[in-house]
Amino acid sequence: MLSRMRKSRAFILLLSSLTTLGLVLPLLPGGRNTHCACPRCLTEGTDEFSQVLRTAPKPFLLKSSKTTEEDFNWWKVQREKKTFSVFTTKIDELFQIFPPSPNLVGPSPDRCRTCAVVGNSGNLRGSHYGHLIDSHDIVIRMNRGVTTGYEVDVGSKTTHHVMYPESAKMLVNTTHLVFIPFKIKDLQWLQKNFVPGAKWRANKDLVMILNPAFMRYVHETLLQKRGRYPSTGFLSVAFSMQMCDQVSVFGFGADSHGNWYHYFETLRNRRLKTGPHAGTHEYNVILQLHDEAKLQFFQGF
Repeated sequence: MLSRMRKSRAFILLLSSLTTLGLVLPLLPGGRNTHCACPRCLTEGTDEFSQVLRTAPKPFLLKSSKTTEEDFNWWKVQREKKTFSVFTTKIDELFQIFPPSPNLVGPSPDRCRTCAVVGNSGNLRGSHYGHLIDSHDIVIRMNRGVTTGYEVDVGSKTTHHVMYPESAKMLVNTTHLVFIPFKIKDLQWLQKNFVPGAKWRANKDLVMILNPAFMRYVHETLLQKRGRYPSTGFLSVAFSMQMCDQVSVFGFGADSHGNWYHYFETLRNRRLKTGPHAGTHEYNVILQLHDEAKLQFFQGF
């Protein structure tokens, strides 16, 4: 067992070096890609999944974009009682505080942009994924995920942190806040915490608000309407595929003994709880995308 673990860690270090050089995934038939400078690009090809990615709504709200009333009606998953007009007014108010989210830069044959999406599963313990995670251009963490004291396994780099009010934590000035609103009250929370004198801290110039239309797209197209709405983790995977040419996923699912818990917490409850999310289905979708070489899924230890 010890010998196997040493070999696994040696492989991870080698894989980290290859990822940095853009050499992990094999070339597509025909040689060099035209979509991006990676050996394989997410939007390359004419298969159904690539088409689905290219037709997705903008993942983040823009000052100039408007969510439709149909999207709003789907978004009211938390028994939202306020009207569509209240929603649009609140969005207008938020963009008086925050700068308009920039349009995402599309693929280019001169660039290979890599994303690491880091969940909080206990399977990260002992994984030694830290260096591999930090080698990515964009590192997305979520909810109450921490790095201090766990750098060897989870890395130390965070470019984007995903959260909603109930999972909020303060962020350093260089990290993008990716805010997932599930109700108008969440948008009010965001507004309240960026007024002068607020104790909560994050860089208002790096705030990105997930688009309800994109959330609906993920639920209906990628998850086939399973669960009441997508989890924070799966939404993070979905929007990373709009931001990057290659995506690697870490820290999702149970550990090797079948236990579900956070790597920064002590295991107390061995029962799987996924709340209103179709957790097992989401996990299987990620596995399928890995099998189809659409992303790389590192399952931990």
